[in-house]
Amino acid sequence: MNQEQVGELLLQALETELGGAQIYEAAVQCAQDKGLREEFAKYLEQTRHHVEIVESLLEEFGLTPKDTSPGRDVVHHLGASLLKAMQMAQADGSPEAAQLVAAEVVTLAETKDHLNWELLGQVAKEVKGQKGQALTAAYKEVESQEDEHLYHTTGWARELWLQSLGLPAVLPPPEEQKDVKTAIGAARAKNAREELT
Repeated sequence: MNQEQVGELLLQALETELGGAQIYEAAVQCAQDKGLREEFAKYLEQTRHHVEIVESLLEEFGLTPKDTSPGRDVVHHLGASLLKAMQMAQADGSPEAAQLVAAEVVTLAETKDHLNWELLGQVAKEVKGQKGQALTAAYKEVESQEDEHLYHTTGWARELWLQSLGLPAVLPPPEEQKDVKTAIGAARAKNAREELT
């Protein structure tokens, strides 16, 4: 296994979580729907805890939260750009438009976050000893939360778009109603949405 790339993945994971916390702080402010605001607030607290988890993993692997890498710099730039997009929507659009942009931004950020944890899960299967145990424990704690973040927010973004288009929307989305935590569950919830409209 390429240990340098494992370190790179951990640094990118930390930057994703740090940026994610900022994105959720802004998303809470953009959310008009009470259920969505509560969801974003819950995910904000979980993301703050994920920062602590990744910081401890970095230490386990001989790195520090202050270490940088070209990939981490790119992730930082992407996160700052997503945050700027929400700020633009708040300044230039209606509250409903800002809410929709926030749902889209969170979905984009959570796509990277979800990928990080999926990869860390794969690394955990290969790394032995204390490092492997630390990775496995972190993955088991965080992965189902990351699934929920991605699938539920994707549902919110879809349904808010449908609502904005004047089409029947299901709010809260089926992913939320069915407490989806898997890709299969998300697909089933999406397919069942017409029964709920």
